[in-house]
Amino acid sequence: MPKQKTHKGLKARCKVSGSGKIKRKKAFGGHLMSHKSSAKRRSLSKQCGFSKAFTKKAIIALNA
Repeated sequence: MPKQKTHKGLKARCKVSGSGKIKRKKAFGGHLMSHKSSAKRRSLSKQCGFSKAFTKKAIIALNA
């Protein structure tokens, strides 16, 4: 049986913490910031996690 390959797109976009949680960057924070409020910009700069359902799939895809 061959080994499971790591999903390279997911590996580039997220990081597994020591406790097994997966951290990711929020969407819509790349550009066009002038019309967004300061609170929105601060919120977008922080990292967040995945849902429990997707975390299971992501850990399998990352071989973590």
